[in-house]
Amino acid sequence: MEKFQAAMVLGAVGDALGYRKGRWESCTSGRQIQEELASLGGLAALKLDPDNWPLSDGALMHMTTAEALITDYWCFEDLYRELVRLYVEAMVSLQGRAPDPATVESCAHLKPHNFLLAWHTPFNEKGSGFGAAAKAMCVGMRYWQPERLESLVEVSVETGRMTHNHPTGFLGSLTTALFASYAIQGKPPVSWGRELMKVIPKAEEYCRKTIRHMAEYQENWFYFEAKWQFYLEEREIEKEGQNKPLFPDRYDAEETDKMYKRWSSEGCPGRRGHDAPMIAYDALLAAGSDWTELCRRAMFHGGESEATGLIAGCLYGLMHSLSKVPKELYQDLDRRERLEELGAALHKAASAEKCIEK
Repeated sequence: MEKFQAAMVLGAVGDALGYRKGRWESCTSGRQIQEELASLGGLAALKLDPDNWPLSDGALMHMTTAEALITDYWCFEDLYRELVRLYVEAMVSLQGRAPDPATVESCAHLKPHNFLLAWHTPFNEKGSGFGAAAKAMCVGMRYWQPERLESLVEVSVETGRMTHNHPTGFLGSLTTALFASYAIQGKPPVSWGRELMKVIPKAEEYCRKTIRHMAEYQENWFYFEAKWQFYLEEREIEKEGQNKPLFPDRYDAEETDKMYKRWSSEGCPGRRGHDAPMIAYDALLAAGSDWTELCRRAMFHGGESEATGLIAGCLYGLMHSLSKVPKELYQDLDRRERLEELGAALHKAASAEKCIEK
């Protein structure tokens, strides 16, 4: 339970650090962010509080997803209806936090009062953003056991396409949910990317089974897989037995930004569903249990640092808990109490998993 609570809390810490009330979220230079951080006294001098370090829309959507996952639903359709209701309600609380445009647009298409079609949103050419990936780690926490993989695939895909109905978007939610489950299972992180490539066909199979938007999906499906294959080859961990990622000798803020831009689709690292989890994953591979190094790579770079920080912080919590993180970063954190409650409730729900039949 402790690691579940740590995951919810440190995901929010990573989000708040990368967001910095919108200041660092919109900054394109990792060097500038790290210089500003140094002028504040460095990471060790920071004390996060709700006024100066509020949570972004991404962390609030992750919490909203978790709220639905801890309800006592009897079938997935009931879960999806509850998600729809909560997502639509959440749009009010996201005002003033520069919410993800795809999330806002898609929530306008959700139908909380339509029993049969509540969560069926149209295919969205602009739905490839990071928002789906950043809210799905809790899905992996709820369905972390290897025998629950089918449930994890279905729920992460449906959760993702409610707001990001595009393969690059909802495959991002599959990725972060899957990585969260691997973290709890204790799988070595170096294997996660390879395992992801084996699970993506299961998501395609699920989408075919639901026969929604397959023609549009097929045109865009290859991009996500190709980007991840390219990444795994670049780090030389694409094959079984390759267990030592290859990192450049020089990897300062500028080099990091250059690398992350190469992985991105439009020069803004972390903006899409493929590279937000990728940057978080890469930072975890490089940092190990070193929290400061993780922050440097995942929270303090030029790009969507609140999304990559949220994902990386959550996964770090599942692996390493809070022991190596300064208390000042989380003791007065925005919504900390509720985050801990959600972590405990997710652990309880996952432990007492009942058989869900459609």
